[in-house]
Amino acid sequence: MPITAHEIETLLRESFPQARISVQGDDGAHFAAEVIDESFRGLNRVQQQRAVYAALKGRMDGSQGELHALALTTKAPD
Repeated sequence: MPITAHEIETLLRESFPQARISVQGDDGAHFAAEVIDESFRGLNRVQQQRAVYAALKGRMDGSQGELHALALTTKAPD
């Protein structure tokens, strides 16, 4: 079953409750997300993105037909 932008945001909000989160996309498989959270401060980009993928709880596996592609922007607040 395809995932929605709202479901992605809900999953991210569980792990990053204070973050500024924006998720765009409506084809059920390809999305863009921006996650700005203080927990990213001091982490490199790979570490930040791994944290986001972990928050998605395995839904990133396109072979399961849920989330095929996610263009991801992560950073700590200015």
